[in-house]
Amino acid sequence: MAHKPYRPKDHFFKKAHDQGLRARSAFKIDEIARRFSLFRKGQAVLDMGAAPGGFLQIIADQVGPSGKVIGVDLVAIRPLGPNVKTAVLDVLADDFDQQLLAMYGGAFDAVVSDLAPKTSGIRATDEARSIRLAGKALELARTRGKVGGSFVAKLFMGGDFEVFRDEVRAAFEEVKVVRPEATRGASIEVYLVGLRRRAA
Repeated sequence: MAHKPYRPKDHFFKKAHDQGLRARSAFKIDEIARRFSLFRKGQAVLDMGAAPGGFLQIIADQVGPSGKVIGVDLVAIRPLGPNVKTAVLDVLADDFDQQLLAMYGGAFDAVVSDLAPKTSGIRATDEARSIRLAGKALELARTRGKVGGSFVAKLFMGGDFEVFRDEVRAAFEEVKVVRPEATRGASIEVYLVGLRRRAA
């Protein structure tokens, strides 16, 4: 069966453009957030791998002006509004935790990660890197997330996926695997959603 050609200007791309959203990925977090009622007014949310800002736009809208959204990525993110603070940071750098603490000292109601490795084309390598990035996000959800809070991380299926899901299960009361509608056909990515973080 022939694969459908990759169409960068697909339905979700056009829809994002029409709605003034920076990336088609905005629809992924919007769908997940609605499905599980993730964000509420006044919450503090960390968005890792936030460029160009599609997730940030949705989250900022849902937490409102009284909320706080922190976005980090390896590339700069154009400013978004008074309740969004962004920085160019490498989440795997030794000083990342200190830098993040300097940006926001409080606890997060949700930790969201759309981090993805620069793909090498070697599936096992890419899966391992994907797990490592998601693992960093989970570590922050445990150390900086509120009890009762939530966690969302993008992952490539395969490799140690089951092992990682069990780690999320140990930290959260409920864990869901979601493949949002806006995910491209041939993509092996899914999102793991952890609901209601357990007390340590």
